[in-house]
Amino acid sequence: MVGAGPGGPGLVSLLAYHALGQADVIVHDALVSPDLLAMAPRHTEKVFAGKRGGKPSPKQADITLQLIDLARSGKRVLRLKGGDPFMFGRGGEEAGALARAGVPFRIVPGISAGLGGLAYAGIPVTHRDTNHAVIFLTGHDETGAVPQGVDWAAVANAAPVIVMFMAVKHLGSIAQKLLAAGRPATDRLAVVSHAATPAQSIIETTLSQAHTLTEVPTPAIVVLGPVSAYRQSLDWYVDEARRHVFG
Repeated sequence: MVGAGPGGPGLVSLLAYHALGQADVIVHDALVSPDLLAMAPRHTEKVFAGKRGGKPSPKQADITLQLIDLARSGKRVLRLKGGDPFMFGRGGEEAGALARAGVPFRIVPGISAGLGGLAYAGIPVTHRDTNHAVIFLTGHDETGAVPQGVDWAAVANAAPVIVMFMAVKHLGSIAQKLLAAGRPATDRLAVVSHAATPAQSIIETTLSQAHTLTEVPTPAIVVLGPVSAYRQSLDWYVDEARRHVFG
C-alpha cells in the first residue's frame, strides 16, 4: 500500500518507485498521476479504482475484496493511493481488511497533500511566528455530507490553522459553522487546486467570503489561518523552468 503524494510524480519515495517496477498489478486511485503510472513496466496490469464526488465510483468493499482476491491469486499487488494512505485515504480500512484475510502487506507512506500540496503553494503548514498547532479534517463523511461527528465549535478555536481535505463542495456550509462558533470573519483562507502539477492554481479569500467561491477546480486542499500570508514571499512554484526541474 503506497502513497503517491500530492501530484507530481517526482514526489514519491524510493520505496514507491521500486514497488512500481516490481508489481504485477497496480490498483490505483483517480488522483494518481498518469506520469507516475507510466513509470511501471508496460506489462504491469493497471486497475482503476478511483472515487470522485458526484460520479459513478467503485464501492469501497469491492475494492478491498479485489485486493484480497488479486493477492490470493499469487500476484504482487500495488495499491497506489493519492497523498498518504493513512491521511483520509481509507488506507487503515483496507489494511485492516487485508490483515483479517491473512494477506501480508507493507505500508509505504506518501507526502500528504495537506503538507506537500501547501508547500508547493508557498504555504508552510506551521510557522513559529503564527502557530504551534494545526488541525486536519475532511470536508465530507462517507455519505458525502458535511461530517456530523465533528465538534465544529471546538475545532473553530482549537488551532490557528485548519487544513481541510475534500472540502470544496461544502466549503460555504463549513465556513458558516466556523463563523457561528466564533472564528474571525477576516481569517485568511486559501484553496490550492491540482497541487504540485502544472495545472496548480490558488485562490485566496477570507472565511466570510468562502461561500462566494464557485467552480473551484478539484482536487483541492483548503487552508484556513494566517500561514497563507507567507505566499507573498514563498510562492516559488511559478517558473516554467522550475516546473521542469522539480515537477
